[in-house]
Amino acid sequence: MADTRLADSIPVAKQKQMKVQMQVGALAAIQQLEPRTDEQLKSESKHRVAAKALLGARAAERYDAKTARAYFNEALAGCHPQERPALRQMMKASMALAERRPDDLKAAVEALGQAPPSSRQLFLLRVMGLIAPPSGASLALRARGILIVLVFVLALLLAGFGLAKLVALPFGGVGTAGAILLGLLIVAVVLGVLVLLGRRRQAKMQAQRTAGPPG
Repeated sequence: MADTRLADSIPVAKQKQMKVQMQVGALAAIQQLEPRTDEQLKSESKHRVAAKALLGARAAERYDAKTARAYFNEALAGCHPQERPALRQMMKASMALAERRPDDLKAAVEALGQAPPSSRQLFLLRVMGLIAPPSGASLALRARGILIVLVFVLALLLAGFGLAKLVALPFGGVGTAGAILLGLLIVAVVLGVLVLLGRRRQAKMQAQRTAGPPG
């Protein structure tokens, strides 16, 4: 009788083990789900934990800390306990990005076993944190961000004005009003080119991430 009970319990044990393995591997579906749109991820039912985690990471990339935290909390509530440490570490990295905390982001990414962001990326994130503090920041931090933007715009206008004066010298010079208009045009063109290059680079990185590692 004892042998029969033991034999009967083996299939049940195997089923439980397989179930645990499937749950632990749920986060591995993130790469598979990356090509999907946000709307498709919201309706995902088979890999719900991975979908919520990916939605949280995307929200963090938009610097939407509140939405990112909500998605990660949903993923944590539905994941298996063995998945929780890895998911928490992923959440930690994403929230550091969303809240513009470059030092914490670097540490969290390294803890995930991935290459940390470059010094340039961390610098840009630090600047972003100064210009656009995360939601919930104090009034003083928000005022500082506005002041930095105004100073930056003024510096650009002065640089454009000076460049317009310099360019116009071989043609007999240009008046103050003309230099201001020409300077505005130069600044607009430079900013447009930078935005275009930034979007192309972002699209290239997104395509590489969607394609996954070669081989």
